[in-house]
Amino acid sequence: MRLEQPIWPRFLTTRTVLRLATLGPVGRRLPAPGTWGSAAGLVYFMVFYLGRLGLVGTLLLAAAGAYLAVAICGEAEFRLARKDPGEVILDEVVAMPLCFLGWPALAGSLPVWAVLLAGFALFRFYDILKPLGIRRLQDLPGGWGVVVDDLAAALASCATLHAGLGLWRLWLAR
Repeated sequence: MRLEQPIWPRFLTTRTVLRLATLGPVGRRLPAPGTWGSAAGLVYFMVFYLGRLGLVGTLLLAAAGAYLAVAICGEAEFRLARKDPGEVILDEVVAMPLCFLGWPALAGSLPVWAVLLAGFALFRFYDILKPLGIRRLQDLPGGWGVVVDDLAAALASCATLHAGLGLWRLWLAR
């Protein structure tokens, strides 16, 4: 299977593509744009996902967001003539909600703010260091390489959150 870059963003103006990919001034003007993109993704999760969608709804919305991000981020990468430019942060926004798959189990045992903070910190850890083969995903073509590594970082964060919660429960039960 060959991953193709969606062609429809080619018909958008450069200004539109870059504004979407960078969340307007957020990715272009603030220091540490990936962190700000992750914070925007956390707000996105709290507004659109938090307790509102089940697993299927979450996965469908995440898939639609990932497709949009692949298209826009890949086109932004092409127009900026740089591989995975730092100011392109739409990928962090759409990946962040996947940190919290299984939200009811995560939020049922700990304060909501603690789960959100832990998910944010873990996502930044995995997104920056890219362990567990995540770095190799950046080699995928176009927007796929920009977005899929973030999706993998989010899923690794989710697995770590659930494992940590399981260990916490075991510790409390002893």
